[in-house]
Amino acid sequence: MLSVPPFTRRLLLRRFAAGSSVFGTFLLPPGLHRAMAAKAARPAPAPARPVPPMVMLDPGHGGKDPGAIGVSGTYEKQVALATALELKHQLEAGGRYRVELTRTRDVFIPLDERVERAQHRGAALFVSMHADALSDHSVRGASVYTLARTASDAQTAALAQRENSADRFAGHRFQNTSPEVAHILASLVRQETRAGSVQIARDLVGSLDRELPMLPNPDRHAGFVVLKAADIPSVLVEMGFMSNPKDEAALRRADHRRMVAQAMHRAVDAYFAGVTHLATG
Repeated sequence: MLSVPPFTRRLLLRRFAAGSSVFGTFLLPPGLHRAMAAKAARPAPAPARPVPPMVMLDPGHGGKDPGAIGVSGTYEKQVALATALELKHQLEAGGRYRVELTRTRDVFIPLDERVERAQHRGAALFVSMHADALSDHSVRGASVYTLARTASDAQTAALAQRENSADRFAGHRFQNTSPEVAHILASLVRQETRAGSVQIARDLVGSLDRELPMLPNPDRHAGFVVLKAADIPSVLVEMGFMSNPKDEAALRRADHRRMVAQAMHRAVDAYFAGVTHLATG
C-alpha cells in the first residue's frame, strides 16, 4: 500500500519592529492538510435575514358582543373581521410582515386580552379595526384614533366610552373598567410608543383620505383601553359608521372592504419605511 507523504507549511512565528521576521516550517499530516484546504475553500455563510416585523390586527367586538348594528342589520363585528382578514392577506402577500389577528372567528375577547396577545407575540404595530355607530345618522366617514388622557372632542369621548364598555360582556371581572381608567393608562405609555402611534395615525389618515370620505379633523384621540400597550405603537381605525346608510352599504361590499384594506396597507408600508429610515439614518 502506497503511503502519502506529509505536507509542509511555512508559518510566520514572529515579526520584529526592525522589519525582520521569524518563520517556521511544519510537517502536516495529509488528512489535516485536506481538511484545512476544504475549510478555506468553503464559501462564507450568508448573513441571516432579518425577521419581518409582526403586525397585530384587532377586529373589534365578536361573539356575544356584536358591536354596532347597522341601519339594515349589519353587525360591526362581521365587517371588522372581514376587512381584517383581507388586510392580513394583502400584508402577507409581499412577505414583508408577519401578521396575526386577535381573533380569526366570531368569538368574544376582552380588551385586556387583545393587548396581551399583541405583547406576547412581540408585535411591532397594533391596529384595532371598527365601524361604530352614532346617534346622528347623517355623520359618515373614516377616522383614526390614538390614546390620550383627554378626548379631542365630545364625539370621540362618547365613542371611547362605548368601545371601553365592550368588556361588559366579559362578566364581573371586567365590569369595573371605566373611561377614567383609560385616561390613567395614557400616562403610562412610553414617549417613543406614543410618537409611533401618532405617526401611524397620520399615515393612515393620509392614505384613507385618498379613497374614502373622512370625518372633519379625522386624526383624533381619547382614552381607548385597547390602545394602552406601553411598548407597541397602537391605533384604532373607524372605517365608517354603521349608523349611516351609505357607510353601512359600502362596508357590506367586498370590493369596498378591499379598497379600505389597500389604503391601510399603504399606510403600514409608509410607517415601517419611516421606522427603517430612522433606524439606519
